[in-house]
Amino acid sequence: MSHVFHRHLNQDYPTAVKGDGPYLIDSQGRRYLDASGGAAVSCLGHSDGDVIKAIQDQVGTMAYAHSSFFTSEPMEELADFLIDRAPEGLESVYFVSGGSEAVEAALKLARQYFIEIGQPQRKHLIARRQSYHGNTLGALATGGNAWRRQQFEPLLINVSHVSPCYAYREQRADETPEAMGVRLAAELEEEILRLGAENVMAFVAEPVVGATLGAVTAVPGYFKRIREVCDRYGVLLILDEVMCGMGRTGSLFAAEQEGISADLITIAKGLGAGYQPIGATLVSGKIRDAIANGSGFFQHGHTYIGHATACAAALAVQQAIESRGLLARVNHLGDGLQARLKERFAQHVNIGDIRGRGLFQGLELVTDRTKKTPFDPALKLHARIKKAAMAEGLMCYPMGGTLDGRQGDHILLAPPFILDNTHLDEITLKLGNAIDTALASL
Repeated sequence: MSHVFHRHLNQDYPTAVKGDGPYLIDSQGRRYLDASGGAAVSCLGHSDGDVIKAIQDQVGTMAYAHSSFFTSEPMEELADFLIDRAPEGLESVYFVSGGSEAVEAALKLARQYFIEIGQPQRKHLIARRQSYHGNTLGALATGGNAWRRQQFEPLLINVSHVSPCYAYREQRADETPEAMGVRLAAELEEEILRLGAENVMAFVAEPVVGATLGAVTAVPGYFKRIREVCDRYGVLLILDEVMCGMGRTGSLFAAEQEGISADLITIAKGLGAGYQPIGATLVSGKIRDAIANGSGFFQHGHTYIGHATACAAALAVQQAIESRGLLARVNHLGDGLQARLKERFAQHVNIGDIRGRGLFQGLELVTDRTKKTPFDPALKLHARIKKAAMAEGLMCYPMGGTLDGRQGDHILLAPPFILDNTHLDEITLKLGNAIDTALASL
């Protein structure tokens, strides 16, 4: 019996022993093409020599220095790199160890900002249904996935949830995509006014929704209107780019493609590409200045914030993405992957939607394409697909509860940026086999 408290305690896991580019290899020598980057993490694959050397060099010099005593060169250099390329207005970086921590830091920064500027009554958060912002209690409360929240509900703060920008399911028959964006921005405004504009702290959203909806992009103009509503009432905009940021959708920050900036942006996953645990919250100048000119102290912190080795790894990852021109490659490969998915699945009787941006692609499964009827949740189709894909030597990210936390199944693909066309062919072939095997087992 394993003494590890695994995610699923009644499941046997293969033992990963080696990485080889976009593949992981288990102890039996089986190779698995990582078509999901784990959870949209491993953007450089699993054996990048430049990143490995950067980690070795940093550990050989100094592995760690607690941030209450010292800063470090890797932390300063990584912050400079990110801010030089960040959307307008973002001027500081608060480093943490992962995405949930980054969201927690953003929530606390938002709250402290309003205390520092003399508006302590602003405490309400608004987010969106079927969003995911992490598993720590503040992040879980902010997220809008009913199944993830249900058993922990008594421990969660009260957060308002408005409609997601989920055109496949929620765009009305009589409205254009742009009109849908106008309607959803009006819904946010109505919720701000219901709570009392003077009481609302922040609105939180993923530019491209990841785990809970499966690579759902916003309709044109939606985020610009959301930014306008937030500005109208002095509400902070927090963009969660933990999964969709750091090049995953074809630009370093997903917000760039929406033509907006934010007051706070959270990043992780592709920031360090899995070579070290790291996340970060990018902070606007106005928030930083309010705290600097007020108490001067952010009342928050963790032991490993700004970890020197983690920062060195992330800097090497980001330098590799830039120097190798991988953002352009993400767009090229993303077009190729989506074209292959559409060729293979556009007429599939059980694939209702194919969507995404860059190397962040999703497929939604239905029993009836016309009615968009989801499969019975008791069938656990997503779990069957994952098992069948692993048997094919393919890692993908199927999830259930797409519609409401309970009903619906989708598959998320988020492969490394280093693929070539043969890998795209392999993903499509093996995914098709896995889906057909899973459906045949029902």
